[in-house]
Amino acid sequence: MATAVSDSSEPANRYRAAQLGLTRLLVRDVRGLRRLIIPSRLQQSVPDWLTAMQAIVEQYARTSSHLAAEFYDGRREAAGVPGVFTVPVADPPPPEQTESSLRWATKDLWPRDPEDERTTDAQRQPMDVRLAQAEKKAEQAAQKLVTDVGRGTVQEAVRQDRLATAWARSAALGACAFCKLLAARGAVYKQDTADFRAHDGCHCGVIPVFKGQQFELSPHAREWERIYREFAAPHSGDQLRRFRLALAEHDSNPLPGSN
Repeated sequence: MATAVSDSSEPANRYRAAQLGLTRLLVRDVRGLRRLIIPSRLQQSVPDWLTAMQAIVEQYARTSSHLAAEFYDGRREAAGVPGVFTVPVADPPPPEQTESSLRWATKDLWPRDPEDERTTDAQRQPMDVRLAQAEKKAEQAAQKLVTDVGRGTVQEAVRQDRLATAWARSAALGACAFCKLLAARGAVYKQDTADFRAHDGCHCGVIPVFKGQQFELSPHAREWERIYREFAAPHSGDQLRRFRLALAEHDSNPLPGSN
């Protein structure tokens, strides 16, 4: 008889809490580096900040991947599948990827002519406002870079492990509509499925499913699935927008300010 595995199991919740704890430490350190950006010397100080951020992202990404490997090993052992499997621990993101993300986060710091039509509203704000916005974007970009390494570790393990059959997306109660929609699909992501789709600030996880296991949606994910079927599924091409509106009205765990 197949054993049940869920996105709300105690091990999944512990793993999510561990990754969230890692994120809190990451954000603390990212904020500590903010002092390296000197508004009067952007040309000289931003590269120094980028170098320090590279080191921070690499350090936390390695921890994220090891947490993911431990989670996968534990889930494999609990599934009782035979044989030995070594989780392929993912490397930190390439330096060019990290730099690209962080340069995007700080792009509005650079002064532009207010009369230039290409100048954005963000670039017209006072420097202290632009610095605060850049810091927030950098925190979210760094979080995604780090968490993607953990997610990628579990997903690649599912791909390589002949006794893993699929993976499911685990979304937090306060996740966005996009994440809730994908989580409500359950364990439909097979070993050859495309890479995990995430946005900056996304805390979704990857739940592996092994032979002899049956994936069951958590109560909140079942609610999202019901809302999607009832209010969004029949409207091809407009499903995500309708799902977002329906969540604001019918989800028992709506996003703050959504209704």
